[in-house]
Amino acid sequence: MGTLRYRRIMLKIGGEALAGEGGFGFDPDQATSVATKVRRLRDLGTEIAIVIGGGNLWRGKDGLDHGMEQSVSDHMGMLATVMNGLALGDALHRVGLEPRVMTAIEMRAVAEPYIRGRAIRHLEKGRTIIMAAGTGNPYFTTDTAAALRAMEINAEVLIKATKVDGIFDKDPHRFSDAQRFDHLTYIQALNLRVGVMDSTALTLCMDNDLPIIVLDFWQANSVERAILGEAVGTLVTA
Repeated sequence: MGTLRYRRIMLKIGGEALAGEGGFGFDPDQATSVATKVRRLRDLGTEIAIVIGGGNLWRGKDGLDHGMEQSVSDHMGMLATVMNGLALGDALHRVGLEPRVMTAIEMRAVAEPYIRGRAIRHLEKGRTIIMAAGTGNPYFTTDTAAALRAMEINAEVLIKATKVDGIFDKDPHRFSDAQRFDHLTYIQALNLRVGVMDSTALTLCMDNDLPIIVLDFWQANSVERAILGEAVGTLVTA
């Protein structure tokens, strides 16, 4: 095993990673597949915090398009991330890890309230933490929640796990001539208005000098290679 470049990581996963056919709903087999990947990272000695989205269960834009108040739509999205967090926590437990689901919106019957010191203590004890319900506030995405929590727990890198191998100048699924960037500065990423992460999350990482790696989660050993220091996906730094 190589030397870890990043020992404590924040892993941001979209809710679609747990989705069933068509990118919606929940597939237990997908959850097991994600959990197995996380287990391999943990076996390398990495401390792992996870923020997972809720897009497989609720898309806020759909509500807004039908006249829903954004605060209501966003809170529904937060609850969707809690459902995904509980499902992923169960899958992590089944592959032999010790997960802790923590929520920004207090619901003690199903998960721990997020407390920074307690989250850090869980990591130090070798537990894998899942941070659900975003920041607990509307108008903030789960990308921003991942950036914020990464800073709070002193993560060394934010890994944005997607379905594409990094950041491209245009949608690689639509354009065969799309060019991938190996490295971008925060300012370049902001100016490009890259669709993989919102500007608030990018700015927060820039202000606190937190590296971001955008990679294909489903590419074999992609996250393992990244935390060992290999060039994988797109690296965003100062």
